[in-house]
Amino acid sequence: MPEKKKVTASREESTEYLNKVLPVQDSFDIIQRDMMIGGRVASFYFIDGFTKDESMLKIMDSMFKVTEEDMPADATAFARECIPYVEVDIIGDFDQVLRNILSGVTCLFIEGYEACIAIDCRTYPARSVEEPDKDKSLRGSRDGFVETIVFNTALMRRRIRDPHLTMQMLEVGDSSRTDVAICYMKDRVDTELLNTVMTRIKSIKTDDLRMNQQSLAECLYKRKWFNPFPKFKFTERPDTAAACLLEGKVVILVDNSPSAMILPTSILDMIEEANDYYFPTLTGIYLKVSRALITIMTVFLTPLFLLFMQNLNWLPDAFAFVAVKDMVNIPLIFQLLILEIAIDGLRLAALNTPSMLSTPLSVIAGLVMGEFSVKSGWFNSEVMLYMAFVAVANYTQPNFELGYALKFMRLLLLVLTALFNWIGFAAGCIIIVCSICFNKTLSGRNYLNIKLN
Repeated sequence: MPEKKKVTASREESTEYLNKVLPVQDSFDIIQRDMMIGGRVASFYFIDGFTKDESMLKIMDSMFKVTEEDMPADATAFARECIPYVEVDIIGDFDQVLRNILSGVTCLFIEGYEACIAIDCRTYPARSVEEPDKDKSLRGSRDGFVETIVFNTALMRRRIRDPHLTMQMLEVGDSSRTDVAICYMKDRVDTELLNTVMTRIKSIKTDDLRMNQQSLAECLYKRKWFNPFPKFKFTERPDTAAACLLEGKVVILVDNSPSAMILPTSILDMIEEANDYYFPTLTGIYLKVSRALITIMTVFLTPLFLLFMQNLNWLPDAFAFVAVKDMVNIPLIFQLLILEIAIDGLRLAALNTPSMLSTPLSVIAGLVMGEFSVKSGWFNSEVMLYMAFVAVANYTQPNFELGYALKFMRLLLLVLTALFNWIGFAAGCIIIVCSICFNKTLSGRNYLNIKLN
């Protein structure tokens, strides 16, 4: 980082220092513009593409009308009397000057003024606030977070017109200097949790947040590799984030990331979605219960099927039809594991397939893998049916990380059941329960909202 240096009254000295630190000559988008204002030499520094041209033209037009006799004595008076704009600041430290220039603020140096005038008329390239693809709502709002942090805070401020709504801006990363906003309701937030979050963010020592929000999450809480359950809840919906704020939770926004991080969280928060709140109470409860049951089935359906196939005498007569009747060419455990990997392969292929080809290719893949893999003797039809249910049921889970955590638990159950029969199944169930009960989050509580030491 450049050394801290105070801005002097010499414009020439200031521009010489900035041109030495900033690659003005080498970078086409860092622009220095020299002109005369009130009979004094002045220099503008700004980033091309981050400045509102119309606003700057009006500001410059008013500056050109200032005569030499009307020039104020200092930068503060000049900003107050000669700049008809709202967001104007006076900076006396070059470290702050560099930070402002590189984040898009226009900085003005005028000969004789012992300070820099920062004019915040920046604009960032941004997409429209359209509804996120992953977390859709049938009756809710159709807007979603974008990559610009100021737009995201405005979307929440629009929903909560309460003076207690506080949004503090911090910077993380020595090189990236990524903006991080901590949002909370001052009269409802858990003070202990808020202090913990603020202390941890301020104490982060890293060069940059390469992956934005994910990098911040890893810096905030070092997860244990053997517990795949997520520590944070993420949402791309501003209405969900606003509802969490009103519940007393903390929402963290990271610039360049179109989602919000919500703290604290529990297993019930993870399986919630916006549709639960946009319907009548009875319908919302039904949706929650059905989603919870389907989530449980995605973990235990195939391991239970494998367990009963290994112990056919346990199978009640009423469920005798579920037994595998075709000849088993490949052991059931290998069929299940191969299909688990194949489903992920199809998901990755669909993700990277152009949208115009995704539908026909998905149909072809479904026909080939479904029909001909059974006829060829690789897989049994019963195994294909249960794995198809698991693949489709995974999409009822709104949280992507939780879906994969449950998948890893299912694979663990399958392997233990295949190796140790019912003892392995029981041990796997105990491991799953312990993974949930002892999954400590940033708030110091587990998934069941119980305080852990």
